Amino acid sequence: MGSRESSPATIFCFLLLFFLGGKCLASELEATQTAVLKVDASPQLARQIPDALFGIFFEEINHAGAGGIWAELVSNRGFEAGGPHTPSNIDPWSIIGDDSSIFVATDRTSCFSRNTVALRMEVLCDNCPAGGVGIYNPGFWGMNIEDGKIYNLVMYVKSLETVELTVSITSSDGLQNLASATIPVSGASNWTKLEQKLVAKGTNRTSRLQITTNNKGVVWFDQVSLMPLDTYKGHGFRTELISMMLDLKPRFLRFPGGCFVEGEWLRNAFRWRETIGPWEERPGHFGDVWHYWTDDGLGYYEFLQLSEDLGAAPIWVFNNGISHNDEVDTAAIAPFVKDVLDSLEFARGSAESTWGSVRAAMGHPEPFPVKYVAIGNEDCGKKFYRGNYLKFYNAIREAYPDIQMISNCDASSRPLDHPADLYDFHVYTDSKTLFSMKNTFDRSSRNGPKAFVSEYAVWRSDAGRGSLLASLAEAAFLTGLEKNSDVVWMASYAPLFVNNNDQTWNPDAIVFNSWQQYGTPSYWMQTLFRESSGAMIHPITITSSYSSSLAASAITWQDSENSFLRVKIVNFGSDAVSLTVSAAGLQARVNTVGSTATVLTSGNVMDENSFSNPNKVVPVKSQLLNAAEQMQVTLAPHSFTSFDLALAQSKLVAEM
Repeated sequence: MGSRESSPATIFCFLLLFFLGGKCLASELEATQTAVLKVDASPQLARQIPDALFGIFFEEINHAGAGGIWAELVSNRGFEAGGPHTPSNIDPWSIIGDDSSIFVATDRTSCFSRNTVALRMEVLCDNCPAGGVGIYNPGFWGMNIEDGKIYNLVMYVKSLETVELTVSITSSDGLQNLASATIPVSGASNWTKLEQKLVAKGTNRTSRLQITTNNKGVVWFDQVSLMPLDTYKGHGFRTELISMMLDLKPRFLRFPGGCFVEGEWLRNAFRWRETIGPWEERPGHFGDVWHYWTDDGLGYYEFLQLSEDLGAAPIWVFNNGISHNDEVDTAAIAPFVKDVLDSLEFARGSAESTWGSVRAAMGHPEPFPVKYVAIGNEDCGKKFYRGNYLKFYNAIREAYPDIQMISNCDASSRPLDHPADLYDFHVYTDSKTLFSMKNTFDRSSRNGPKAFVSEYAVWRSDAGRGSLLASLAEAAFLTGLEKNSDVVWMASYAPLFVNNNDQTWNPDAIVFNSWQQYGTPSYWMQTLFRESSGAMIHPITITSSYSSSLAASAITWQDSENSFLRVKIVNFGSDAVSLTVSAAGLQARVNTVGSTATVLTSGNVMDENSFSNPNKVVPVKSQLLNAAEQMQVTLAPHSFTSFDLALAQSKLVAEM
């Protein structure tokens, strides 16, 4: 991006500015602006932030799920991606051999009624090449196979004659054999489920799974799965990506979209009941908004399980009979309403209920605590939205009076014309505009439904692939949400994930490939807000001729041992700022021991992280030796700084 690295002198001086109270600025960090930030931490003016203010939004976009957090290594495992008509495209499967030795085609002979396509492989050669002929699957841009790890292979096979199959994990060219097993298949007219554990004898980041034989004849395959054994809690999730989600301490999980819920056409919308039950029986579907097939191994049940694993409240976004291009008339919406009521029974019903028993059979007899649902996504202006919305609202309110319902219509500047507990607010814009939106909710009515800022981000011209500048504007916006958390109850960045091989939407918080991952500056910015949910917010004032380039907030929060006053401030401008911070009304003295300053900045506002330099723009924490009720610090240009002042009494927050 043409950004420069910070010089050693700059880094040294940058670290010293906190130790010496901003005295060491030399020429590179000379403060050209001054400001005074006052915090009133008196208990009578404090207000508690909602417990679930900051969470995460997961959408199946950018291969975030298929080829992402869902650890399935085989792409198009059921051969359904080419559609129900046969013969069909089997991409990304391919053959080992040539058309004189092998012939493969799909047919409709599967033993599964909901996904009837299977692959028929006819071996033509009497004397097959060494190693045999067969098929291989490269996964999602290559399978990450690691030495010593165990991979569980499951596949369904049918052969009228006895045949010997070799299943192998190899390099992308087939030359390096990482794991292999020979499996005999007895001749029979019925399908057989085969399972085999494969132990990797090497590491290869772009591996493939191959199935070969030297036996002439016909073999059918269906539902071929390869999963690593070490998924998060054994629930099928990619551990290192879940770890990055956990590091945000999300209080809620909004799922599964987004536009993914709607579809370009209703026939391709997310249908929850098609994504539950045994994975082999799930038909999968083509996500026509983001243009790829999902086998729906990551389905409604798995999203509920993920919420539980994260300790986050599930927020179920369901289709309300509207896609991007077609709508169901309100007069005909009743079957869709019943479908959603069934989905809620699946999540919340007893293990003896019709749909709760299905959940219990999947391994979760206890209900999932679904307390929030969003009726559609970005559908407010559609012809039948309000009529459909009321049908869903009334039915859910009657059946589940405790569920909070979220409207797609924005009520930040005018009242809604229909009942709702919360309303969606989405914003994607440039950095300057988002920075200026930090006061958006100052003028919102304090009565009526609360705001759910379920999608926010800087994008397009100055976002890069996740720039420092974008993260600064977003941080400023979030300080405004904190201050207005009496009317803003929830907020989440979007999109959360992107597979580096399919960046449909840019930028994103977490970038990954088959074996690596890193957080963009927008991800790291969010880590400085992870203690805000449930904390106490305090009034602040900023006095400066430069105040139009500053945004700040102050909270008190506590960990298991200590309480802290956290002052966060964004310097969106290009000048350094000599800042006086003073806090009045504290119920305990400030202790320098345990007080810290954390700074997110870099040498260029368009700096980004990357696989080659994942820590180019990350928060840097240092001890704050001059921590006091009043202190002098210096803010670097284009920076986001969080001061945590340790407070002597550990019960401060609870008493407030």
